[in-house]
Amino acid sequence: MNEVERYEFDRVGFLSVPGLLTEEQVTCLAAAIDALEEEAAERADRPPRRMSPTGRLEYHHNAERGYYVNGAREPGNTMIIEDFFNADPTFDLLVDHPPTMAYINAIVQERPTINNSEIRIRYPGNQTGTHMGGQVSVKHAYSFNRTGINCMMVRMIYFVHDVGPEDGPFSVVPATHKSNVPVPYEGRNPDEEPGMTGLPARAGDGILFTENLRHGGLTNLSDQTRKTVHIGYGPFWMKSQNIATMDEEQYILPQTFARFSPGQRRLFRAWPDMVEPAPVGEGGMG
Repeated sequence: MNEVERYEFDRVGFLSVPGLLTEEQVTCLAAAIDALEEEAAERADRPPRRMSPTGRLEYHHNAERGYYVNGAREPGNTMIIEDFFNADPTFDLLVDHPPTMAYINAIVQERPTINNSEIRIRYPGNQTGTHMGGQVSVKHAYSFNRTGINCMMVRMIYFVHDVGPEDGPFSVVPATHKSNVPVPYEGRNPDEEPGMTGLPARAGDGILFTENLRHGGLTNLSDQTRKTVHIGYGPFWMKSQNIATMDEEQYILPQTFARFSPGQRRLFRAWPDMVEPAPVGEGGMG
């Protein structure tokens, strides 16, 4: 994170990062998302079911592939696939992704870990209601101290296709991460809330933002299904912030953890306490 980026992130609460992913990475991720969407869409309304710890949403749990899914593939709806790292090693490239970590390490002062992992698939007609902004919970807080920016939960959004103004772009109310008063507007419609600004993006771009910032997703007015990957980070003491496993330990299958490098394992709370995978031939995965 250079000085201009640091200034802008502190000023408005987000950064648009062009070219965060290579063309090859975009191609691989897009194919993996499409394949997982096909499977998850068929299973989303089936058992086994799990109500989230918050009591807000019910998810289908695919224990074999290690993901949770909520929603439906239909106009106006969203499908959210959480803990996707377990489902396909293609997504491993986003764990300890060097360009991403250069930003995360600049704004999370304690050892950062991944606490949120979701694929958001927003079908035509869908919108994401506005939320956050102002004085929110400690685990979403934004502050500045002698060392610099000090964030609790932050999130990087990765784009695998272009998202234009009509395609339901991610939207923010700039600088609301520093607001000291409650949001005075009723409702959560991002299309109607004053100050809400859509952020178009190109394939390969990223958007980094503090969860303290007021944000949402404008209505998808196009015929294109909007697909993005979200990964959240925060201090190591913060547990899962996925809705299906809120405030529980991160849900990482043993076989997923086994294929991670030491650097990737450090991004999960289990490191270094989790037992190292046994070598092949000694009970390990052959």
